[in-house]
Amino acid sequence: MVLLFLSTGELFFVGLIIVLLFGSKKIPEIARGLGKGIREFKNATSDIQEEIRKTSTEITQTAKVDLDKKDSKSKDSSSEKDKKESAS
Repeated sequence: MVLLFLSTGELFFVGLIIVLLFGSKKIPEIARGLGKGIREFKNATSDIQEEIRKTSTEITQTAKVDLDKKDSKSKDSSSEKDKKESAS
């Protein structure tokens, strides 16, 4: 097994050093803390992505409404010109 260019023996040695530094009772607490941190990070990124999606949807809808208003105004003004020309 090669993980980050480390062999199995090197990974075993790193694990042994971690156990010696932190103790076997402290490692599960550290793992729980890391798990909570990763979970919070994932939740935060999904919240940010959802906010971006909502904002882009609102911007798109606003742009469509503005375009529809412009189109209706230009159609109204062109129909008024046609009425004036036909009346003349």
